[in-house]
Amino acid sequence: MFVFGSATFATAQELQPVDHPEQLGFDPARLQRLTEVYQGYVDRGELPGAVLLVARADQIAYVRAIGYQDREKQIPMNVDSIFRIASMTKPIVAVAAMMLVEEGRLDLAAPVAKYLPQIGEMKVGVEQTDPATGKPVLKLEPQQTVMRIQDLMRHTSGFIYGSFGDRLVHQAYRAAGLFAAGDTLAETITKLSKLPLAHQPGEVWEYGLSFDVLGRVVEVVSGMDLDRFIAERITRPLHMPATDFYVHEADLSRVAEPQIDAATGKRPPTPDVAKRPSALSGGGGLLATAADYLRFSEMLLHGGAFGGVRLLSPHTVALMTSNALPPGVGFTELAATFVDLAPTPAMGQGFGLGMAVRTAAGHNPTPASVGTFYWTGSWGTTFWVDPQEKLIGIEMIQVPIAVSGPYRRVFRELVYQALMD
Repeated sequence: MFVFGSATFATAQELQPVDHPEQLGFDPARLQRLTEVYQGYVDRGELPGAVLLVARADQIAYVRAIGYQDREKQIPMNVDSIFRIASMTKPIVAVAAMMLVEEGRLDLAAPVAKYLPQIGEMKVGVEQTDPATGKPVLKLEPQQTVMRIQDLMRHTSGFIYGSFGDRLVHQAYRAAGLFAAGDTLAETITKLSKLPLAHQPGEVWEYGLSFDVLGRVVEVVSGMDLDRFIAERITRPLHMPATDFYVHEADLSRVAEPQIDAATGKRPPTPDVAKRPSALSGGGGLLATAADYLRFSEMLLHGGAFGGVRLLSPHTVALMTSNALPPGVGFTELAATFVDLAPTPAMGQGFGLGMAVRTAAGHNPTPASVGTFYWTGSWGTTFWVDPQEKLIGIEMIQVPIAVSGPYRRVFRELVYQALMD
């Protein structure tokens, strides 16, 4: 069992690695390459800093805080630094939804409109060329297939992110003022419901706002705000004190920051983490520490239970971490830009309920056993769980998504190259 140096979970956490990682199957010299490579990134100014954590068989093989929590202020990185985890929020919201499924309160096969009636009225935007002007126009068509809760959880709903393209539907999303200051999640989803879907539900995998809609479903079904449900049902039972949609005042000194971009002379814009947002993003709003996310990952590795707390049954976790994409599902050009993360047959992967799943050996450029599940966030954080190896990897960094891919891949490569049995 991994050990916390703190006597209570309310204070800063310190993870204690084993003295001899070879007992967990790791070559210590090869494992040290993680420190050397990431220190090089810091020294060359590529990364401000990182927290790297590797666990196997419920013990810590490696944990390091490297570089700076805030380079400009010369604040060293600490293992209990708090990171914006962005889309690593999605697996947590998926667990929230599946807890309601297990209680018989939410039906995966039910139409989303059963819980959010306005979603059933949404049209699908088909881009066509106006013969009179030669310009693209949107033709709005009714939903031909029902959007189900399962579609939200596997990204086949037809919802998109406006920032991931420039077609007319993307432009409409950007112009809609989604997540405007002061809007609640309910108001945000109402705005979203007036926009067109980019695809017929169930037909195409495209990354988008599905989990923000799912977060609102959790609120409606549970009768609780999303942050309260997650706190009472997931993070408090699992002892994840730093995981929330904002950082409490006493912990603001622990927040990791991206460094100044040399091209602009400014830090990349980040959301204000010092106050609770009015609209809680189930797709990307949480912050967490490496220690917190380890406990969540261990819960999934152990079939829904950890530390004497059971959140889900083993069969539910098995469903979540199996490929849920239907045969013949389409993929937009966006999927190719995800490279090793793409849930495509070409990458030997699919997508389960909230995370990508390795389905075949040999296709992906990163190592992992078949059955490994994982996801990443737009600020560079990433995690994976390899059940076959009883292995968990967590990388916490704060860099824009456009430059985070090489770090995500090298982290996984360096972990597996050190694993000798």
